[in-house]
Order: sequence, then structure tokens, then C-alpha cells
Amino acid sequence: MIDILDLHTHTLASGHAYSTITEMAKAASKQGVKILGITEHAPTIPGTCQLFYFQNLSVIPRKRYGVELLFGSELNILDFKGSVDLPESVLKKLDLCIASIHPPCFPKEHTKEQNTNAVLKAIENPYVTILGHPDDGRFELDYEKIVRAAKENHVLIEVNNSSLSPNTFRKNVRENMLHYLNLCKIEQVDIIINSDAHIDTDVGNHKRAIELLKEIQFPEELVINRSTEIWKEFLTNKMQKR
Repeated sequence: MIDILDLHTHTLASGHAYSTITEMAKAASKQGVKILGITEHAPTIPGTCQLFYFQNLSVIPRKRYGVELLFGSELNILDFKGSVDLPESVLKKLDLCIASIHPPCFPKEHTKEQNTNAVLKAIENPYVTILGHPDDGRFELDYEKIVRAAKENHVLIEVNNSSLSPNTFRKNVRENMLHYLNLCKIEQVDIIINSDAHIDTDVGNHKRAIELLKEIQFPEELVINRSTEIWKEFLTNKMQKR
């Protein structure tokens, strides 16, 4: 499988990651990654960067070590209405946005229906490009509704390699991934494999995710990672729908 994109990574700026942008770009170059997404955690995550960080991204060069750099954010889904933690004035200037549920930022008491509604509303946000790690069984989801909404709203569903780590704190990951990947096959919904790297040595590491896709014979034509042109076409179409 051709795999030349990694669009979900974090640097020191996220507060609980351990490498710089330069280190991440060097690592991406060595791994054959053509486009690297730096998507720092949005402000509600403890210890991450604040609003002015995202407002100042234009100062950073967009190509390092032969790797094209994209700058965005992993947004936190904050409530059952699907609210996120950066304003539209910032979102519209970012290259991409990932929307994810993280325990510190989401209501502690929740039901499957409430979680699903929160994610559906986030998917409807015109600035959300990728649904991040929807595999976490701590937040049950109706995957049939999620996959259909992703297709309707031109949002990529993520296969998060970090979630498949034996050290993951997420629950029922493999079972949940298999569920939504099979639905993506049926509905012909595009996916994106991402490392969710928090250190340079993990950039471009999609080994577990690729093994899972091969295991279920997931169609390569539904995997955005295979081509920079297909990714850029996807992104252009997404922006035109805003």
C-alpha cells in the first residue's frame, strides 16, 4: 500500500509531546512522508498552546527537508452540541482541522446517543476535515450514523495507528475500528491513516493500521494516504462546500 501522508501529529507546543517542528519534518523526510500535518491540540487540553499560537502560524515555512507542511489543529468536541474550542476566525485560516473527543474536555456523564449527536454536529462543521480516533470505546458511538454523516459532509474518518498500540488507554479499539471500517467499505467512505505521533520517532508510523486494513482487504482506493494529488483534490472539494 502506498502511504505518503501523515496529517495528525503533535509537537512540543501541545504540552504533552516531545519534539519540535524541525525534528518532526526531518523524521517525515526520512520516512518518505510527502505531506506532514502538524495539528496541535486546541486550547481546552491542559498544557497546550493558546489562541495566539494558531493565529501566528503564517510565520512558519511550508516546506522543510522536502516535506510539505500543513498546519492545523486537533479540536476538542466540548459538548453534546458538537462545539469546538477555536473560533471560526481562526478555523478558516487553518490548513486542516481534526475533531476528536478527549476525556478532559467532554462531559463525564454521557450516553451513546449524546456522544453520537456531539460527533454528528462536529462533522457538520464546515471546517472539520477529519474525525479523529472515533475508535475509543469509552465514548460509544452509532457508527452507522457517523459513517453516513462523514460521507454526506465530506469528512475523512481516521484510522489512528496510536490507538492500536498495546499501551493505548482507549477501549475496544480493534473491535470498533473493524466495525466502522466495514461500514466505510459498504458506503464507499474515504479514510485517512494517521500516526497521531507525539514524538519524531513515531512520524509516519502506520504499521498497525496498515496491517489491520490488509487483514480485512480494505479497498486501497478509499485510502487518501496513497496520493498527494488525491488529498489536495479532497481538500479543495471540502473548501468549496463551505
